[in-house]
Amino acid sequence: MKYIVCEEPGKFELREKEAPVRKAGEALLKINKVGICGTDLHAYAGNQAFFTYPRILGHELASTVLEIDENPQGIKVGDGVIVMPYVSCGECVACRAGKTNCCSNITVLGVHGDGGMQEQIAVPTNILLPAGDLSDDEMAIVEPLAIGAHAIRRAAVQPGETVVVIGCGPIGIGMMKLAQIAGAKVIALDMNDDRLKYAKEEIGVDYIVNVKDKPVDKVAEITGGDLATAVFDASGHKGALESGPDYMAHGGRYVLVGLSKGELTFVHPKIHAKETTIMCSRNATLEDFEHVVEVLSSGEFPTSSFITHNVDFSTMIQHFDSWLKPETGVIKATVNF
Repeated sequence: MKYIVCEEPGKFELREKEAPVRKAGEALLKINKVGICGTDLHAYAGNQAFFTYPRILGHELASTVLEIDENPQGIKVGDGVIVMPYVSCGECVACRAGKTNCCSNITVLGVHGDGGMQEQIAVPTNILLPAGDLSDDEMAIVEPLAIGAHAIRRAAVQPGETVVVIGCGPIGIGMMKLAQIAGAKVIALDMNDDRLKYAKEEIGVDYIVNVKDKPVDKVAEITGGDLATAVFDASGHKGALESGPDYMAHGGRYVLVGLSKGELTFVHPKIHAKETTIMCSRNATLEDFEHVVEVLSSGEFPTSSFITHNVDFSTMIQHFDSWLKPETGVIKATVNF
């Protein structure tokens, strides 16, 4: 079977190998579509944390079951399935507390272990969810939306509050819509006017602010001087991550969803004065995936406009570089098998 491997930063290779043989407790899947996420882009660019080469990328997967044993989910051969790409140990302190998303021994497909950029893959049966009536496009975006759903749940967003989401990439856009569904008013921040326009016109956010135009003053003006009760960074940019508390109200929450490889610096008196709650949000849990499946099934998320670029597996390598460039207008790229 064919697969694509990232040999080193900036270098993909299309190769062939034997199809995998599943072990007990695993399912053999046919990959139908793979979503390209920030992790893949950063891995290719050489600036992804928790990463080694060579690696088969891909953890946003739409797939069909080729082989499976009897299982609690009731999944059968021929079913479409969503893959939760986080393989947790089930035994560490985080897993015992139900926080499998930050298992101390976690293996994430396409990051710590090989992912789905291959025609077939064998994965543990317990990380599969029935896809029901979801299309391949919808299946392929469940995982990035679940990242956002976890952050929104972690911050306990309440109806009527005003939140700021920094970064109009796929994760940020997902968070914006899910925060709206939770009942919040959303202020979107970015430096790309096209992405801000998308957030306004397609997602329906309440306000957009370009970070190059006195963004703290704009957020203060929108909120009557209060600032936002919850702020989410979905950019992973060091400067943006460090500026997040500037948009936050006194007594508010700041959630770091984007990941930077380096150190971050905060001015302690400024965050202390606000009694800032700073929290990180990593991956997602089954509860978050199930919520996203419900949202997509209801038609509340604009999947068709969210996926802006789509190519065949055989041509992915020649297109990948362009997806690193904001001027190409990419929000979410996907690869068909």
